Amino acid sequence: MALAKESPPVSSKNGADQEAEYRAQTRLWLRLLACTTLIEGELRRRFREEFDFTMPRFDVLAQLDREPSGLVLGELPKRLMVSAGNLTPIVDRLVEDGYITRTPSTLDRRVQIVCMTVEGRKAFRRMAKSHGSWLAELLAEFPADKLDGLIGELDKLKGAVRDSLEKP
Repeated sequence: MALAKESPPVSSKNGADQEAEYRAQTRLWLRLLACTTLIEGELRRRFREEFDFTMPRFDVLAQLDREPSGLVLGELPKRLMVSAGNLTPIVDRLVEDGYITRTPSTLDRRVQIVCMTVEGRKAFRRMAKSHGSWLAELLAEFPADKLDGLIGELDKLKGAVRDSLEKP
């Protein structure tokens, strides 16, 4: 029995038009990746130098800052789009350093609840303020009047990618 090969998306465009579209999509992906890499690299450097902290640890605190009553530990990997195995040492370090607590749920002792401590919340707020000013500094050369339009276009792109992923 022969396996059917997956066919490319059906398009009414001729070969040259389709090729140009593929090149444009590749250029878009590379530009997005380059922007993300440049910004993330600089943010990582600044977190390390100014706070002796990592971006993944900051990201965990950012999620917990949105949930004052805490989160089920199993929810964090979903929100951060990482594996539980990658998250465990980060959570362990945050607990060890006194930024968060991890306690069993009163309803189900197998479930762990993570909450930010008062010290963690204070540290996060200081870091978040710096994070915001760093981003403002990094994006200062981009025209402010174009930000909303770019955000809108990127929202549409995100929706299109999500729709594409949801197709059977």
